Amino acid sequence: MSTRAFKQNLRGYLFISPFVIGFLAFTLIPILTSLYFSFTKYNLFSPPSWIGLDNFKKMFTEDARYWQSLKVTLIYVFGGVPLRLAFALLIAMILNTTSRAVGLYRTLFYLPSLIGGSVAVAIMWRNIFGDTGIVNLALTLIGLPGVRWFGDPLAALWMLIFLSVWQFGSSMLIFLAGLKGIPSTYYEAASVDGANFWQKFFKITLPMLSPVILFNTIMQTIAAFMTFVPAFIISKGTGGPLDGTLLYSLYLFKQGFEFFNMGYASAMAWVMLIIVGVLTAVVFSTSKFWVHYESEGGN
Repeated sequence: MSTRAFKQNLRGYLFISPFVIGFLAFTLIPILTSLYFSFTKYNLFSPPSWIGLDNFKKMFTEDARYWQSLKVTLIYVFGGVPLRLAFALLIAMILNTTSRAVGLYRTLFYLPSLIGGSVAVAIMWRNIFGDTGIVNLALTLIGLPGVRWFGDPLAALWMLIFLSVWQFGSSMLIFLAGLKGIPSTYYEAASVDGANFWQKFFKITLPMLSPVILFNTIMQTIAAFMTFVPAFIISKGTGGPLDGTLLYSLYLFKQGFEFFNMGYASAMAWVMLIIVGVLTAVVFSTSKFWVHYESEGGN
């Protein structure tokens, strides 16, 4: 019986071995290796040398560009994620109908999320917001002055935020699934009681959708911290103008693969992991005050 059980278990181990090998080779071992590198001076070409906490000391006390990258990233996250979620919810509510063409509209609205992180879209976005691009042309047609999107650090950062908002498709589909799960009887009862649209939205839609909002908030926040391609392509790898688009991930890349400070880049990666973990924990800890679970019968 033990031999038979071993053979049965062996089959199971063989089936899960691709995942286990992939997890060890491409996730766990690189994570542990980067943790070791974060305490070393390593330039990719010579063996790493142990320097203890010097990378973290330099990061927090000597590197002004590090603090600039963190500032830019926090503005990008806290400015872009709420706008992206609000826009995604708006489109989801519009598409929450029984129209025959709604499937086509869902697909069209989801397409930007499929191609939004590509190099081609970043190049397209750079052309759209150029000095002679369609955005400045539209501003000129309505009598407003054009914006120097690549000359003003704040304008350049908001250009990246607009790109992130445009990639709302994944959040929209999740919101749409949540809206489909709200019983129509709630809205019918509210209509009988004389509730208007806004009363239904704040008293029914948002509370019933709050678990979905929590999920989307956490996932989009994590994704925003990892944004790299748009900032790299639009700024041509410089993070300009005046480091206005120097996102954390872009500066990490520059330290590791442009300046060959892989130890310092590893330390930056672990600090970002801690920051994302703390923000996620804060969101979870506050969720008990605003997330409504129907099974609990309250907030």
